[in-house]
Amino acid sequence: MTVQRVLHTADSISTWVGKAFAWLIVVLMLLVVAEVFKRYALNMPTAWIFDASNMLYGTLFMMGGAYALAHDGHVRGDFIYGRLQPRTQAWLDLVLYVVFFLPGIGALTWSGWTYFGDSLAIRETTFNATPLPVYPFKAIIPIAGAMVMMQGLSEILRCIVCIRTGEWTPRLKDAEEIDVVEQQLAASTHVDADAAREAIDRAKNIDDIARQRATGDTSHE
Repeated sequence: MTVQRVLHTADSISTWVGKAFAWLIVVLMLLVVAEVFKRYALNMPTAWIFDASNMLYGTLFMMGGAYALAHDGHVRGDFIYGRLQPRTQAWLDLVLYVVFFLPGIGALTWSGWTYFGDSLAIRETTFNATPLPVYPFKAIIPIAGAMVMMQGLSEILRCIVCIRTGEWTPRLKDAEEIDVVEQQLAASTHVDADAAREAIDRAKNIDDIARQRATGDTSHE
């Protein structure tokens, strides 16, 4: 198995998990809409909705971490980082992964497992009129930590490859915001074809410039 295939396998797993758990946003939306209707239209608020909403949002947030890392979606100071050469970027990333990421995510995963074990042992529930079990939600903490750790190890390998070759290996492509913009404009009946094409080309040009800055390639600016 080549290094590129190993990297793409990790990216694929993180992407699949992130997209699967992204459907929780639909569940969360329906839950909140139903509660708003019951509370204000029927005057029948539900005691457990607040806790359930928090747990759903927390699960969505934590299980999306590996996806964001796989697609380089976490925030960084691009005004400095984007002007560095790829090999320098890789060295910086590698040092930060070893010094901060590995100890931090390792501690999160270990502590989360202990946290979940304690909660499971006492069958912990929420404190309201209709108690909900808490331990299934707390099980998400070590699972999410393990997922982010797996993707982080893949990113460390990606850094090592870049240090050796001087170039970043390509990431697994997923739907980008620019793709959505293109689809919406192309299918719109309110924008003529020439204006839609011009807007798409302009958006792609901005996206290309942003990517060149992120990879340190400013030769086309």
